[in-house]
Amino acid sequence: MFDSDDDPPPAELLVCVKCKAGRPVAEDEPTPGRRLFDALEAAGAPQGVTVTAVECLQNCDRGCTVALRGGPARWTYVYGDVDGAQGAETIREGAAAYRATLDGLIPWRARSQHFRKHCIARIPPLEPAHA
Repeated sequence: MFDSDDDPPPAELLVCVKCKAGRPVAEDEPTPGRRLFDALEAAGAPQGVTVTAVECLQNCDRGCTVALRGGPARWTYVYGDVDGAQGAETIREGAAAYRATLDGLIPWRARSQHFRKHCIARIPPLEPAHA
């Protein structure tokens, strides 16, 4: 985790608002992904985290999907199986923990059960770590 006196760099939480979580959704109903995004917006993002709606993260069979990214020096993560609006607090906590890192690597024991069990992908940073 970040342990400097300075604020860690900002992070971005991407939320797939088109996600139907593998279920049919009536045309006049919000998708589970939209409900998750709305719940995150209503709760307020953690400090230094921007919540962004995206059209599709191509993970349709794994429930609602979110991604965390934080610039070229951090790892990016994609998480699935998020339960619509019910999963908002878990995602907020995970986003805050991610933001508190310089490299995006949250220590295993500090991750929520959901983040431990439902990681779809971990994408290396664009910039290599400095030794």
